[in-house]
Amino acid sequence: MKHTLSVLVENKPGVLARIAGLFSRRGFNIDSLAVGVTEDPDVSRMTITVDAAEHPVEQVTKQLHKLINVIKITDLDPANSVARELSLVKVGTDAKTRGEIMQIAEIFRANILDVGRKSMTIEVTGTTEKIEALEQLLKPNVLEIVRTGRIAIERGGK
Repeated sequence: MKHTLSVLVENKPGVLARIAGLFSRRGFNIDSLAVGVTEDPDVSRMTITVDAAEHPVEQVTKQLHKLINVIKITDLDPANSVARELSLVKVGTDAKTRGEIMQIAEIFRANILDVGRKSMTIEVTGTTEKIEALEQLLKPNVLEIVRTGRIAIERGGK
């Protein structure tokens, strides 16, 4: 089962390395990791997605709480949170395929960021499933893909 952890940490050098190392030492594979500063410039939010099928996620959260730079950890419930990813997809195009690719992008509410003679770059934001569906449709023409990790936030007020 996939878990999305929202971890508030002090915005200091080395914190990311210590947290990633802790997951590694406990045998967890991090599926995605996104880090960014919050509304407070001294605090960063790490959104970490892990597959907890082999190991209980509580094991690693207890260890995270022991790290001095960790402020708060939340295991986000998918029903009470909003999660998104961003993907940039560069596809090979020619005069024949350009229109079809533009229609696919429009269906997925994706933005076309760059158009060249032989390629096009598409930006799509959404759930993991939405991004994977778009990538599958574009697969025969895909030249390159870049994806962010999942970012997520709890619904409602604090």
